[in-house]
Amino acid sequence: MYTLVAVGFTLFFGVMGLINFAHGEVFMIGAFAALVVGRLFTNSGIADGWALIATMLIVAILFCGVLGIFIERLAYRPVRQAPMLVMLITSLGVSFVLREGVKEFFPEGANPLGFPSPYKFESLHIDLIAVGYTQVAMIIASIVLVAGTNLLVERTWVGRSMRATADDPDAARMMGVGIGNVIRNAFFVGSALGGVAGVMNGLYYLSIRFDMGWTMAIKGFTAAILGGLGNVYGAALGGYLLAALEVLVVALVPQGSQYKDVFVFLILILVLMFRPSGILRRAAQKMG
Repeated sequence: MYTLVAVGFTLFFGVMGLINFAHGEVFMIGAFAALVVGRLFTNSGIADGWALIATMLIVAILFCGVLGIFIERLAYRPVRQAPMLVMLITSLGVSFVLREGVKEFFPEGANPLGFPSPYKFESLHIDLIAVGYTQVAMIIASIVLVAGTNLLVERTWVGRSMRATADDPDAARMMGVGIGNVIRNAFFVGSALGGVAGVMNGLYYLSIRFDMGWTMAIKGFTAAILGGLGNVYGAALGGYLLAALEVLVVALVPQGSQYKDVFVFLILILVLMFRPSGILRRAAQKMG
């Protein structure tokens, strides 16, 4: 989950130089869109678990991708030439609108809502170790999606346009690259990845909340900074490292589960202070 959200941050920053804190709310909305699908399946009496999961993922990808395009068009495009502080404040405003909109207009949106997870009690047993099917599927899905995103960025015309825009927007424009289309594509892909992460969150924790996006935005941003903001594999590396560090804190520090979020903020501060370019130093200068 951290990895997919971090890759979204990387795409937004690489193309627009934008720290899009509304990305956490897109993650949250992806989970709520999947919840609607789950309720429709339940009401229709469809019991095929894989069909449910596949449909939830497809709906989250499409819904969040289109939502990302609308956010860029309505909120960010009008201030694209404004100072970075204006865009940052705009992203915080979009985050607030999306979060409060779900709270007010989604049925019982202010309460934690149960999430359908067809394989929540099934596990893969390896000797004495039991790993849930959901966990295995999430890890595989995240690896495939990150690899696919990197291939998109490195091997396709869409990706080359993104990298050209990230390196020099004016030169890219003179070479015939449609900057508006590039930004639209980046928002679709990044927001779609956030939607998938939202579905994963629901499947894993079996509960979603309207306010869960802000914490995930901070953690995804921290993961992107840790690995190298602007680099797809760096963001993936940062996501897995951050998750591993959280697990170690919970396992080794007394009452560590109460302080893991504090630990994330501490990591963010330390990385920004001592290695702001992240583990992969060139990430801040080049996306891919």
